[in-house]
Amino acid sequence: QAHFVESGGGLVQPGGSLRLSCAASASVFSTYAMGWYRQSPGKQRELVAQITTGGTTNYADSVKGRFTISRDNVKNMVYLQMNTLKPEDTAVYYCRASYGSLLIGSWGQGTQVTVSS
Repeated sequence: QAHFVESGGGLVQPGGSLRLSCAASASVFSTYAMGWYRQSPGKQRELVAQITTGGTTNYADSVKGRFTISRDNVKNMVYLQMNTLKPEDTAVYYCRASYGSLLIGSWGQGTQVTVSS
């Protein structure tokens, strides 16, 4: 029953910034870790960043130091601040809940991020 609604994507130049937002149900945000994933044509979907219910974060090596994930359990929102964007960051970005190795809910429509000059 858990569905996710992503927003905030767009077209930016290399070196620019975007802030992505994800909305879900209150029960999801109070119970599970939340993550941002991305997928570009011809590539596997990959985990970009994750945050636990306690606020512990982890990042893919490719985005470490540039992206910041955060969550607001009152508003039931998770965010991804993306700085110093590179062309290789171009992808559709999705948010999803997880419990250990299990993914919770279903994939949403995602939001397109395009980094190009």
